[in-house]
Amino acid sequence: MELNAGRRFTLKTVYEIDRFTWPELRQALLVGDVKVSDPDKKQRDVAPPQIEPYVLIIDEINRGNVSRIFGELITLIEPSKRIGASEALYATLPYSRKRFGVPLNVHLIGTMNTADRSLTGLDIALRRRFAFKDMPPRPELLEGVVVEDIDIGKMLRTMNERIEVLLDREHCLGHAYFLPLKRARTLDQLAAIFQHNVLPLLQEYFFDDAERIGWVLNDPNAPAGVEPFIRSDTKSRSTLHRLFGEANAAKVRDNRWTINERALKSPASYQNITNMGT
Repeated sequence: MELNAGRRFTLKTVYEIDRFTWPELRQALLVGDVKVSDPDKKQRDVAPPQIEPYVLIIDEINRGNVSRIFGELITLIEPSKRIGASEALYATLPYSRKRFGVPLNVHLIGTMNTADRSLTGLDIALRRRFAFKDMPPRPELLEGVVVEDIDIGKMLRTMNERIEVLLDREHCLGHAYFLPLKRARTLDQLAAIFQHNVLPLLQEYFFDDAERIGWVLNDPNAPAGVEPFIRSDTKSRSTLHRLFGEANAAKVRDNRWTINERALKSPASYQNITNMGT
């Protein structure tokens, strides 16, 4: 009756019971010290079944409301509180009113971007129950990927070294952005990655500071004839005079800049990124 929502069975013709399953009934009988015959016992004696692992992946776990995602399960996911453990605990589900526990073969994986500003709101209870594994960029996965004489792995490693100096290691660019180049090693594919992924991310990291974005891309050291990725959109001094007046024009620093579309299509501009200087 506990499993059947408090309802008694009736003397009707046999009908399907959908309020609980056979594994739930068998578990309830075992808890009540009722012996249950097992038709598969002989087969299991010959070949014991392997307990298959199940994996639940929660992407961007730090962006969710942890208390609403887990609720009472935040305690049940601890190894010592799992079904079959020494301190096994159960929760009562709010709608079905069934007892619920977490088996030992369920593995939880939560992913997050450590550079995300929402990381500070991560619940302390969650931090204590998960082991944190760092997943840094792996430029070695791009070794041998060359586009128009541009060594993609070396280029990524060089950009990340500069980002580590200017910001920190948590803001490094991931190798996943460049993995499509392993299938399509074209300049158009590389230009699309820079235009839609790399450059917007650098703009966010450096708050549209064109100077530091240019440092990451080595624009200041671009030799003559090589297109820089960031182009200062400065106008003539007469334009500043018109905008601010002659008295203030000399005091104004023109911060206007644009992304140079021609650099995206120029192999020399990408090759310049890895020019470490002397």
